[in-house]
Formats: sequence, structure tokens, C-alpha cells
Amino acid sequence: PSRALKGVLYLTLGLVAAFTASAIAGLWDGEPAETGLRAIGQGADGERVRVEVLNGAGRGGLARDATHRLREAGFDVVFFGNADRFDHARSVVLDRVGRPEEARAAAAALGIDSVTTAVDSSLMLEATVILGEDWPGIEDR
Repeated sequence: PSRALKGVLYLTLGLVAAFTASAIAGLWDGEPAETGLRAIGQGADGERVRVEVLNGAGRGGLARDATHRLREAGFDVVFFGNADRFDHARSVVLDRVGRPEEARAAAAALGIDSVTTAVDSSLMLEATVILGEDWPGIEDR
């Protein structure tokens, strides 16, 4: 083959390689595809939903168990511990910022049916989980 033909061949191979590399880089740039869907633990602003988990049933380790479940689902559990009392018969998730869909998502992740709005912006979180005697995870204890 002539020198000119080799030059055209190398140029073509180089362009194909560059195009392939740029296509692969575009597919693997680390950014999630825009699907219109959010992860379970993400709020409307795309940030992780901040939650506190309180043991209102008095059974050891409940808040820790619920914290693990929420973190696995993508929630940002900023505090877990005991509620102010241990006589909560029913579990409830409190919406702390007026966005009940975020509290409902946390409730769904834990199998809790009850969600109530109780706005308290001083807490710097979106939801409070109070685990009662009816929490499905209590059976694991």
C-alpha cells in the first residue's frame, strides 16, 4: 500500500478510536441518567431526607434497627435514641417541614402506616420516626 493510503488508514483508525473513547466517557461520567425518578431516601430538592428515629416502645435496640433499615434505603439518619416516654402503642412518622411525601417515604421504608404533620423547623430535619409497640420490626427483637 502507498504511503498516502497508510496515512488515511491511520487517520481513520485514530478518529474511530477517539469517537469510541468519547462515547464511552459520556456513558460512564458518573452522573445518573435523568429519569424523573428519585431514590427512596431523596427529597424533592434531590438531597437525602434527614430523619431522627426514636424508640417509643422501650425495647432495646429498636431505634438502631430502624436506623439501619432507613440508611440502607438511602435516608440520612442524623440521630437515633429513646423517645421521651416508652408507652407509644402505635408507630408514627412526623413530617417536620410541611413536605409529607418525604415522611411517607420514611414510613414506607419501615412499614409504618401513620404519618402526621408536626412542623418544627428548629430540628433541622425532615421527619421524626417514633417506634411504637406495633412496629413490624419489633418482631425481630
